[in-house]
Amino acid sequence: MKVLSRIVDVQNELFAYRKQAKNVGLVPTMGALHEGHASLVRRSVTENDVTVVSVFVNPTQFNDKNDLRNYPRTLEADCALLEACGADIVFAPSVDEMYPQPDNRHFEYPPVSTVMEGAHRPGHFNGVCQVVSRLFYIVKPDNAYFGEKDWQQIAVIKAMVRALGLSVNIVECPIVRDEDGLARSSRNTLLAPDERAVAPEIYRALTKSVTYAANHTVKETHDFVVESINAVDGLEVEYFSIVNGDTLQDVDSWDEAGHIVGCITVYCGKTPIRLIDHIKYK
Repeated sequence: MKVLSRIVDVQNELFAYRKQAKNVGLVPTMGALHEGHASLVRRSVTENDVTVVSVFVNPTQFNDKNDLRNYPRTLEADCALLEACGADIVFAPSVDEMYPQPDNRHFEYPPVSTVMEGAHRPGHFNGVCQVVSRLFYIVKPDNAYFGEKDWQQIAVIKAMVRALGLSVNIVECPIVRDEDGLARSSRNTLLAPDERAVAPEIYRALTKSVTYAANHTVKETHDFVVESINAVDGLEVEYFSIVNGDTLQDVDSWDEAGHIVGCITVYCGKTPIRLIDHIKYK
């Protein structure tokens, strides 16, 4: 496995592979890797001749400077995990390498980019599209792998791929959870023990709501989830949206769409740490 920090070196490595007609998989990450990331890498290794993993904490997608400063950075441990998973190239650039000049491109794909995270974190998805589009231009992957935990992000990236006319195939991969149901996240490492103890209540409320929804309206189900989580000391719901799984628009009835998902963001602890998750209703 090669660990590279310069764009030109990554492109030279991939040029040699492509001369051999080998296909390329890309797993974009911000590091602090866990089993969720590992599952994406292993799938890419299985489905591609060459797997590239980017490790880059992208400053343009943070609208909170404290969040950017506190985001965990563990490159040495990340590389050990990636080598064990069979990755071929780790691309770990500096900010100056990725953005030699400010990226002034503006990406907006309503309605999927303007609701939920788009509404609560202004500029977040613009930054995501800036860095992911740059990675796509640098690596030119055949397949790119993203975890379903970031459900809205996948919808936004798919919209970007269509808008830019890129040929990359976006591969959605299931959430990986701890035994108690908490979705694996790099931010979980920031949770204090007492915060980690209550965080699984998020998924517990979501799973209970699937049964509850069978005999209750969308609004009643929404309120059930919010009230259940807010009743837990140390948890506070920022938003919970029950949406069409494709358009991400709110639904008022279970018959309104064939694919309905509940997307949630919860603040955990005194700091607080922002945790996201989702549940599929149909």
